[in-house]
Amino acid sequence: MRSITTFDLQYAHRFYGFKGEAQYLHGHTGVLTIEVEDTVNEGVNMVFPCNEIQKTAWELLKNFDHALILREDDPLLPAILDVYEKQGIKDGHPQNTMKGAAFKTALATAYPDSRLVVTKETMTVEGMIKIVYELLKDKLNIAKITFTSGVNAASAEFPIGESKDRCPLCGISLDVNGVCPKCGYRK
Repeated sequence: MRSITTFDLQYAHRFYGFKGEAQYLHGHTGVLTIEVEDTVNEGVNMVFPCNEIQKTAWELLKNFDHALILREDDPLLPAILDVYEKQGIKDGHPQNTMKGAAFKTALATAYPDSRLVVTKETMTVEGMIKIVYELLKDKLNIAKITFTSGVNAASAEFPIGESKDRCPLCGISLDVNGVCPKCGYRK
C-alpha cells in the first residue's frame, strides 16, 4: 500500500542552449507528488504518516521553492552571483529564512543562502524527478515520483527497498538504535 503526499514549488529556470521560449528565464508553479510504499503499520494503520513524509522531504525540497535553478554551464550563473555579491545577498540575508539543508549530489548542488540550485543537466520535469529521488531514496521507501510544471509532466516508478522498522505509536521510521525520533518509543 502507499502513502502519498504533494508539494507545491515556485521556481525560476531556463533551458540553456534550447531553441524556443524555454531559453528565456521564466517561472513555474510545480507540483511534486511522492508515493511511499510499505506494509501497513499495524499500530497506526498507515504506511507512513503523510505529515512525516512532508517533514522529511521538505528539509531538502524547500531549497527549490522560490529559488533560481540554473545549469552549471549557464553563462547567467556567474552574472547572477556577481549581482548577488554586489547587493550583499550572495551569502544570505536576515530575511532569507526559508532555507533548506545545503546538499551536493552528482546531479545538483543547493546554495540555500543564495536561494540557488545549480544542476548538472537542464532542469526539466524528468530532471527534477531524478534529483528528488537521489536526495530522498535513503530516507523514504519511494515507489513513485510525479512532477508537473505548467503543461509538462513526468513520473517514474522505483524499486522498493526492504520494509523499514516503524514506530507502532506514530508510524515513522525508527533510527539505527530502534528508537523513534519523534516520540521516543524503543523497540
